Amino acid sequence: MRHLLSPFPGSPASPVQRLEVEVSRVEGRIDLVYALVGDPDGVLWPAPDAGGRADELWRTTCFEAFVTTPEGYVEFNLSPSGRWASYAFDGYREGMRPAAETVQVAPLSRTGTRAVLAGTVELPAGARRLALSAVIEAVDGTRTYWALAHPSDKPDFHHPDSFVLDLP
Repeated sequence: MRHLLSPFPGSPASPVQRLEVEVSRVEGRIDLVYALVGDPDGVLWPAPDAGGRADELWRTTCFEAFVTTPEGYVEFNLSPSGRWASYAFDGYREGMRPAAETVQVAPLSRTGTRAVLAGTVELPAGARRLALSAVIEAVDGTRTYWALAHPSDKPDFHHPDSFVLDLP
């Protein structure tokens, strides 16, 4: 399934014109393909890295997925650097801790007016609903916040009403 993310209302100008996410489920994981259309050269991309778990990836360009569980929810961060993070929460922004679930991030692909980041997220047991989002930082330092839904008066990817998709 392909889903369109929208920028937070009133966001500053962005080098991104369109941001789509293709989601497919294979057994205990979901494959995510984030496709950005616009001016990839106007985006501040994190430097390529060897990969692995890292914190605070959301401080610059980063793609995210959130999955509800019977115990709360899990946040996944996929960085174009190749780094990733996963955090488990007991409730809305409560009980944050590293999650056991892992992520695989493919190298960023850029061609002309398009940039694509693909990743595979290991699903937690009982995963039910999904929220998709992205932080896009422009080379001038401005950030825009993209999501399937913006239910709050400020960008908040953790908001319970952001989980708008049933897992495929």
